[in-house]
This record gives sequence, C-alpha cells and structure tokens, in this order.
Amino acid sequence: MKQAMRDKNAVALNTIRMLKSAIKNAAIEKGGASAELNDAETVAVIRKELKKRQDSIEQFEKAGRQDLADKEKEELAVLQGYLPQPLSAGEIEKLIDDAIAETGATSKKDMGQVMKLVQERAAGRADGKALSQAVMAKLP
Repeated sequence: MKQAMRDKNAVALNTIRMLKSAIKNAAIEKGGASAELNDAETVAVIRKELKKRQDSIEQFEKAGRQDLADKEKEELAVLQGYLPQPLSAGEIEKLIDDAIAETGATSKKDMGQVMKLVQERAAGRADGKALSQAVMAKLP
C-alpha cells in the first residue's frame, strides 16, 4: 500500500484498500473483530474479489462500457499479483492422479471425494472449475 502511495498509483492504492477491507470483513465474519485469516482463507478472499472483477468486466463489455471494463481489468491485474503461483497443467494432472489412486475412485459418483482431496492439496493455486473439469475427464 505504501509503495502504491509513493508511486501515486490510484488504481493500485484503491484496489489494495478494497482488498484489505474485504479481508478484514472476512476475518470479522469468521470470529469477531480480533480474528485473523490464515493464508488459505486470505487466498480465497482474493479469488472471490478476482471473480467479482471478471464478472464486472463481462457485464460492462456487454453493456458497451469499455471505460469501466478497462478500470476493472486494471484492478484485476493488481489482484492477480497477490495470488500464489498457479499450478501447471502437469502438476494438476499428477495431483488428480494421486487423489484418484488414494481414494480408490472408479467412477464419476466418487468425484466428490476426489475433488475434496484435490482442492485441499491445490491450496488455492488452481481454479475450482478447471479442477472439476479435469477430474471429470479422468473419471470414467
């Protein structure tokens, strides 16, 4: 936040302030004013804010408001800088194979068990929708 102030980067500063507020609100929801979030919960808040920006961009572009869509894209870029490095396709595939072997999953009806394990191990470094599609493709 201090760096954004020094650089007089209003977009980054406002985005960081918004993110700080969202994290604090999530902590309050979790356990009161003195509660703090762990790293996984913080990443979940950042992902939620990213999703909001992506949805806004889509809506603004449909409505022909490119100026607002561009602003949201700038905020999206700032938020992405706070996420951990995403897993590669190979790492995701290995994670899914290991989870399938560990749970003994044989069909799509076992997908819930596999997804739970995969999401725990991915720890916010992969999109849930992409993981779900990859798991579905692996299970007969």
